[in-house]
Order: sequence, then C-alpha cells, then structure tokens
Amino acid sequence: LINHDNTIKWSMNIDKQNIIELVAIPNSKNHYTLCLSSQVGCAVKCSFCFTGTKGFKRNLKPYEIISQILQASKRISFIFKTKKITNIVVMGMGEPLLNIKNLLSALNVIISKYTYNININKITISTSGILLYMKELILHKIPLALSLHASSDKLRNQLMPINKKYSITSLLKYCKIFSISNKLTIEYIMLKNVNDSKKDALDLITLLNNIKCKICLIPFNNFPDSFYKSSDMKNIIKFKNILIKHGKVTTIRKKLGFEIGAACGQLTSDISV
Repeated sequence: LINHDNTIKWSMNIDKQNIIELVAIPNSKNHYTLCLSSQVGCAVKCSFCFTGTKGFKRNLKPYEIISQILQASKRISFIFKTKKITNIVVMGMGEPLLNIKNLLSALNVIISKYTYNININKITISTSGILLYMKELILHKIPLALSLHASSDKLRNQLMPINKKYSITSLLKYCKIFSISNKLTIEYIMLKNVNDSKKDALDLITLLNNIKCKICLIPFNNFPDSFYKSSDMKNIIKFKNILIKHGKVTTIRKKLGFEIGAACGQLTSDISV
C-alpha cells in the first residue's frame, strides 16, 4: 500500500501461518527510513498500540529481519528510481529487545559494507524498557529510543504493564549512563486528557534532568476499539514549547501513513492466517 504522502506499507508472509508488516517512511533527505518488525505480534501489550491487541506468536529469525530490507529496497528502487533506504528504525511489530540476539545478528549484516552499508548511527532501536537487555546496547553503540509516555509509575503502569517490572526510576538511571556516549531519544505519546497537561510536561522535565536526550512527541494514532484520543495539535505544540523553554530538544513526529494503517502504533496482521 502507498499513501498519498509516499509512505509505503507491506504485509509479508514469513511462513505458512504468520504475517508481519513493515513500513518505509519518506525522510527529510528525500529518501526512506525503513521501520522494521522484530516479532510476530507483541507480548508487551501497551494499551495505546494496536499490535499488542493481537497477541504474540514468535520471534523473527535474523534472515527474516534482513529479508524486510531486501524486499523494501527492491520495491522502492522499482517505484522511485532515485530514492533509497538511508535509515533504519526498529519500531515495527514486536518488542525488539525481547529478540535481541536475532536482531543484533541481523543488524551486523545490515551495517556491513558488503551488504547495505548503513551507518550504525542511522539505526535506532525502540524499546518499551526491557532493562535487562538495554544494558547490552551500550557496547554496541546503537542509538536507543525509550518509549516512556508517562511521568509517573502510576500512569505508566496503566499505559504499559511492563513498567510494573521495570520502573521509570530504574530505566532513567540506566538512560543517564547510556546517554553519556550514545544517542538517546525519549518517545512520548500524546493522549488527550491523559498525559498532556502542563503539569505532565513539567514533571517530564524534572524526570529528565541531567539526562542528555532528544524528546519526540508522538500524536496518538487511532485504531479499532481504542478508547484513547490524540491530544489536539495546539496542545501538543504548547507541550513542546514548555519542554524547549526548559532546554529540552523536542520534536513532534509527523503523522505519516495514517490512512493506510502505517503510522506509529497501528501495525498489525492477524498472527495466524
């Protein structure tokens, strides 16, 4: 599927029982950022993500992760002769760090000068906060995006059940160490009347004090039967300005691919077909 903004989404049969989805997103250099999946479904079950509602089937093997960039590269070069994949984000279906061994094996192939030769700094792994495996990433120098989405454990427990195992305090303690020598992004989904108040912004600033990071605000993308709504853009901009005023580098993620179900939190395929 190709959206009017040139976002491309694929469904891929990886075996006779399972389907995954991946997305190619136009980036500022007029090329593409490829959003890879790491699992079939997801076991983390964040309440604002469609993928988690479909359950978890299995981890992807290294060749199944690599095959996504192989297929996407061929398709992009066929549709757009001059465009190519320049960036990778592991933000598709699944929790990447729960498949860390296979993922790192695949990335070692992807960064090789004999294959896709993508610079390690152009790759970002997003995690809900699997602290046990986050610690491994310091050694690999791979940019990390932490899906934080709340400034208190009480709220984050509701949004992301994994927080009951890995609390905000424990995650940010690690992030402070990680950010000294590695690129760190804090992802924060904007949910209307849930986590988008001025107090939420100020609490977030306090949490991230002395942590070198970029904050990415993500407008919520609706999916069937969701009870959340996205914050109004006017309020998202106000939230952003508070963060910037307090010295935090902050961006708002563009809403790309929404109409074809390719935006953040919308990826899903039935895990058995």
